[in-house]
Amino acid sequence: MKGVVLAGGSGTRLYPVTKCINKHLLPVYNKPMIYYPLSVLMLARIREIILVVNPEDEGVYRELLSDGSQLGMSISYAIQGNPGGLAHALLSAEELVQGDNVCVLLGDNIFFGHGLTEMVNEARREIEEHGGAYIFGYYVHDPERYGIVEFDEEGRAISLEEKPKKPKSHYAVVGLYFYDPTVFEKARKVKPSKRGEMEITSVNEKYLKEGKLRVKRLGRGFAWFDAGTHDSFLDAGKFVSTIEKKAGLMVGCIEEIAYRNGWIDKKQLKELAKSMEKTDYGKYLLEIAKGG
Repeated sequence: MKGVVLAGGSGTRLYPVTKCINKHLLPVYNKPMIYYPLSVLMLARIREIILVVNPEDEGVYRELLSDGSQLGMSISYAIQGNPGGLAHALLSAEELVQGDNVCVLLGDNIFFGHGLTEMVNEARREIEEHGGAYIFGYYVHDPERYGIVEFDEEGRAISLEEKPKKPKSHYAVVGLYFYDPTVFEKARKVKPSKRGEMEITSVNEKYLKEGKLRVKRLGRGFAWFDAGTHDSFLDAGKFVSTIEKKAGLMVGCIEEIAYRNGWIDKKQLKELAKSMEKTDYGKYLLEIAKGG
C-alpha cells in the first residue's frame, strides 16, 4: 500500500497568511503541519509516500523532506497544476501509485487518540484483504462545513453529502481514506460540483452504491482537527502543546516514529537530531536515542 498526502490546493481558507507560504508548511505548535498526516501514514507502516503539491511549493517540500531516505522511507512528489478538488488532486498521484492500494490523507488534518495505530492498521488490512473503501466519521457540532455520512438504525452508512445546508447527520467524514486501486477509475468519472470541484465525497458515493464502503465512527477518545481555518489552526496548536507538555511525549514526531518502526537506527536518529540539538525538538530526539 502507498500513502498519498494531498498538500496542494490554493490555501485560501487561511488567506492572507498563506499568500506567501503553503499552509501545510506552517507550524502547528513546534513542527510543520505536514508532519502530522505523515506520522499517521508511518503509524500504518506505509513507507512509500507521495505528496501532491503545488508546482511553486515543490522545492520547499523537497528541502524539508528530501526523498525520505533519511527516515527509511521513499517520498515522491506529484504536481497538481490547477486545484480542482480532492478527487482531482488524487488523480495527480495515479502514475506514481502504479495500481497499488492507497491511503489518502489531507495535509491539514490532525489525528490523535489511544488506539490510532491499531485503527489505521485495521483499515489497511481490510482493504488489502477485501478491497473497497474504508473511511471514518467524527461527530461535529457544525456538520454543514463538512462532507457528512448518514447511518441507518443498524449503524450502516446509507448516504453521503458534501457541505449540506440541511445535514442528515452530525458525523463528518474526516480526511483519512483507504482505497483499493479502482479509486482512480472512479475519480475520473467524477463531475465537478456546483463549487467547480471534483469532490472526494462523489468518489466515496460510488463505493457506497457498489456496497463496498465501510465507515468507522471515531469515539470520544479521539481528537480530529481540520486545521483549514484560522480558529481550527490555532486550536490544533493549543491541543498539541497541552498534550506534549502534560505527557512529555511528542505528537507527530516523524523521526521518533521512524526509529521505533525500526526504519532507522540509533546512530541515524542522533544524526537527525544534531542539526536541531539546541531546540526542544532536537533534545527530545536525543533523549529517545538514549533510551528515554
